Amino acid sequence: MSEELNRERAELAGLAQRFGLPQTVSGEAFPPSQQGAPLIIDTDAGGDPDDAIALVVAAAEPSLTLVSTVDELGGRRARFVRHLLDLLGREDVVVVAGADLGDTRMDCVAGLVPDSVAPQRTDLAEAVAQVVAGTDGPVRWAGMGPVTNLAALLTAHPELAQRLVVTQMGGALHYRDPERAEHNFRLDPAAANTLLTKGKLPKLVLSDTTFTPEIEITKDSGVWRKLSGPDAPAWARLVASHMAQWFDRFHPGTIQHDALTLAAALQLPFVALRRERVVLDDIGRMTTAPDGHLVRLSVKADYPAFRTWLGGKLAAALEGTR
Repeated sequence: MSEELNRERAELAGLAQRFGLPQTVSGEAFPPSQQGAPLIIDTDAGGDPDDAIALVVAAAEPSLTLVSTVDELGGRRARFVRHLLDLLGREDVVVVAGADLGDTRMDCVAGLVPDSVAPQRTDLAEAVAQVVAGTDGPVRWAGMGPVTNLAALLTAHPELAQRLVVTQMGGALHYRDPERAEHNFRLDPAAANTLLTKGKLPKLVLSDTTFTPEIEITKDSGVWRKLSGPDAPAWARLVASHMAQWFDRFHPGTIQHDALTLAAALQLPFVALRRERVVLDDIGRMTTAPDGHLVRLSVKADYPAFRTWLGGKLAAALEGTR
């Protein structure tokens, strides 16, 4: 009997680590389920195509309600997102153009959006308020770009911290360039710090976990060939053209940071988490500290299982829109 109990205890401890849960019982009520909760995605789509891939997968989620853009390019990111979602049959999803950080380098959607796609609304606070007012439970927020939009919301409306379940791609404890912070935190370190100080136990999917060739899509991959094939649906040809601009201008592959973050936001069992206290320096570099802010950090991921899931989702999207 004791051997069986120890085995069950080890299994529960493993689940607790995977989802960043405490391994003690506090006597408090369990938090409400997130299954089916409205999903908001905050993205800098239009640069690295991993955002677009994540949006394709998210479009199959009935709970996807709102997409906001950040690090805007004069509204072009939002128009690109609108066009992509329309091609995927998700005209119902609201798109809002968010903060413009003045960084125009990461633009890989030149000439891809028809003039008929109108500029999108810019009232993000109102759009989020409408989503929150439409449910009594939590609202999932999946951040895939700089944290600027979320920081502004938490500052102006601190009560949102109790409603938003935040999963953010960003930060690193062991970034590949120790002189810099991870990209999303580097572009707006003050906003990243606001998330830590005002957010409620956010999940951070670190670059330490996502930056790996194990989840990279290149021109040699089957995913690219399917998206760019002559019989591919319109949304796939759009994404393939977007990827081609990225390949030509920046890098011959796109690592799927944001699709992995989406999987974590959906509570899929690919990303293991642990609770940690962290602080940021003035440029957004992260370190652990006993008196830091409590977060859930990614510590590892099951890359083969994630690749299988992602490939299946993209295949279903291709099949469902031919």
